[in-house]
Amino acid sequence: MLRSRWYLVCMIFLMVFALAACESDPGSPATAQVTPAPPPVAPEKIDAFKEAPMLNKLVGAGTLKPVAERMPAKEDTMVEKVVEETGTYGGDWKLPWGGPNDRWTVGQPTEEALFRFNKDGSTVEPNVAKGYDVNKDSTEFTIYLRKGMKWSDGEPFTADDVLFYWEHMLTKETFGKKIYDAYYSVDPVTGDKALAQVVKVDDYTFKVIHKYPSVQFLERVAIDNKWFFAPAHFQKTILPEFIGDDKALETAKKWGFEDVKSFLVATGYYYWIYPQIPTLRAWVAKNDPNSDQFIMERNPYYWKVDAAGNQLPYMDRIVATKVQDPAQRVLGTLAGDYNLLEFDFKDFTVLKENEKKANFRVIPWNTPSWSSAGIQLNQTIDDPNLRKLFQDSKFREALSVAVDRKEISEIVTNGLGAPQQASVPEGLVGYQKGWADQWSAYDPKRADQLLDELGLTKRDKNNFRLNADGSDLTITIIEPSTSTASFLELVKKYYEAVGIKVDLKVVDQGTHQELKYSNKIPATAENISVVNVSFRPDTLVPLRVLTPWYGHYGLYTSSNGKEGVKPEGDVALIMDYWNKVKASTTKEEITKWSNEIIKLHQKNQWIIGYAGPTPKLIVASNKMHNVPKDLIHCDEFRSLGHGHPAQFFIK
Repeated sequence: MLRSRWYLVCMIFLMVFALAACESDPGSPATAQVTPAPPPVAPEKIDAFKEAPMLNKLVGAGTLKPVAERMPAKEDTMVEKVVEETGTYGGDWKLPWGGPNDRWTVGQPTEEALFRFNKDGSTVEPNVAKGYDVNKDSTEFTIYLRKGMKWSDGEPFTADDVLFYWEHMLTKETFGKKIYDAYYSVDPVTGDKALAQVVKVDDYTFKVIHKYPSVQFLERVAIDNKWFFAPAHFQKTILPEFIGDDKALETAKKWGFEDVKSFLVATGYYYWIYPQIPTLRAWVAKNDPNSDQFIMERNPYYWKVDAAGNQLPYMDRIVATKVQDPAQRVLGTLAGDYNLLEFDFKDFTVLKENEKKANFRVIPWNTPSWSSAGIQLNQTIDDPNLRKLFQDSKFREALSVAVDRKEISEIVTNGLGAPQQASVPEGLVGYQKGWADQWSAYDPKRADQLLDELGLTKRDKNNFRLNADGSDLTITIIEPSTSTASFLELVKKYYEAVGIKVDLKVVDQGTHQELKYSNKIPATAENISVVNVSFRPDTLVPLRVLTPWYGHYGLYTSSNGKEGVKPEGDVALIMDYWNKVKASTTKEEITKWSNEIIKLHQKNQWIIGYAGPTPKLIVASNKMHNVPKDLIHCDEFRSLGHGHPAQFFIK
């Protein structure tokens, strides 16, 4: 009965999501002159700024300037809408994390992007930036910052921080990232790429000038390079360019790093966990991230208020408690140790059954996932026998029809993930009618037939198939946690029933990432979740080493052909279509070529799905308020950060 009721609730959410996605075209940024959208509340309605009691005490003691002197100009202060009601100050946001390597747990909810996605993800809206103008051809973007805005240490935030980041960090790749694709425009005739120019207009205005039209530049920046800025006054104290190589190494070792390269990656990209580094976030690090409890405390210079002029955030601190075993997340939630965190759907039953007893509520947020249980096969794996098989659609079809999706659905998702193929959910850009049914019927006889046609007829003493040359044939599925264990045991059972031996391995997340970069992961259960391929192509288009199915095709692209495996066939065609997306001058062209990329994924089924998508679960204490109930949870929108946590409060 419980599951039936929950199924109805989830279907309602999914229908609302689908309707919203159909009514708005995520690939439709304006190409005409754009006027910056006005803030939700007219600034003149803010009579005066108010602040949290803990900051009031510091002002009274003379150790902090009055709130009016810490905020941007009143007309440039951002007014954040609240979900339910004006909040009250105080309290801690308590959640678990895995330590410094789990930095995104606190990174995504606290992130402040130059531009952020609006509620349904159809376009972007100003955030750190106050607004923008774009010319008719979408080649020149003028971006306005907030006058008087400050870093968390009180130093001014200006266009110089943007130019410094561009000139001394991003284009010089000091923090280990290539120049993001967003900053290249493409000649629609020749396909040639050109890097944008970034120029300062005045202290609070800069321009990004493209050689060719870049219709989705703001959306791409909102995904690729959310923080298009850095505290120049801090970075000048650590970058070798300014202090020299010897001093940089000495500084790195004082911070606990063995070399300058890893130090600059940490401080230039994963900066939010270090208390020494100024930030624009609502909460700033206050202690060593290696501690048993990592503390982030309210930023006294935070630049957002509610409609009544109360400086955000409402909550004083984020307290992240280190946990070793993922089971501690559930146990701690049931014990009341945490008051706001997210879970995958596998924990639904135990969480839902304990809602009243533990005084929390389970809030489902929809996801744009292609499946909730699936397998990716590395198309560039080093082993030549495996590579040949993995690249053959017959082999992928055999593994697809060899598995009983109904059992996967019931056991792994409590029946809430439909027994279907990995595919774009209905309502999203790229949805293809009938795709969910492709190779989805359980048919072990068909699987045996396909495997025999591939020449896998020889068997070992345990009746497992051998490669055509008589060598061992084993698919090793490597995972970064035990969360997929029940699903993979079922996959192993079904694959081995048709003679394909399976080895399951679990490694820590860092090792998994290293194996991914070295092309050593044959197969994994990593999912695909993407709102719109034109917004974020990385999981579907091999632009860099990221997604296991395309392996080192991505390294070939990111290294400009110096390393990796050159894309061929339909993968090369994907790259061609992606270049056409980037060279598009209208939203219609973008949609057309984006759909062609999706169709190639449907044709090849590089990602095999066994159960449809399920919602992400947001678990909130009943004392935690202003947590939205109807959002899309995805990396593009920064997951829990899409709910704008600065306006969450404890009552």
